[in-house]
Amino acid sequence: MTLHELTEYIFVTYSAEPEHPFKMDDVSSVFRHIGNRKWFALTMNVPYRTLGMAKDGRVDILNVKCDPILIGSLRFKPGFRPAYHMNKDKWITVLLDGSARRDEIEVLVAISYDLTKPKLISRRQIAKSSQD
Repeated sequence: MTLHELTEYIFVTYSAEPEHPFKMDDVSSVFRHIGNRKWFALTMNVPYRTLGMAKDGRVDILNVKCDPILIGSLRFKPGFRPAYHMNKDKWITVLLDGSARRDEIEVLVAISYDLTKPKLISRRQIAKSSQD
């Protein structure tokens, strides 16, 4: 999956458009929930060597939030790296160079979207706040 394909997929599936929150960087993008503005995906273009790879050139990457148990097994698969510039226990980096399968990327975006979605308020919390 390329960066362009990923951006289209996220827009069609989650109605999220890329935002460029970093000054002087119009390449890196974040994708946010509409309700709580939390990021569920971050894309960047970084040198392979920054990711600890003995390879010249740059690569588009995707950072997504993920279950820590799943992260442990993904790190051994082609196209997956410890999270770049994020909490390595809760986020994972996916290379967008064709080494990770599209279906795996789509599942990880869905997981990240779910992990970062706005929390529902329970009836108990509503009742407690009305008593205060």
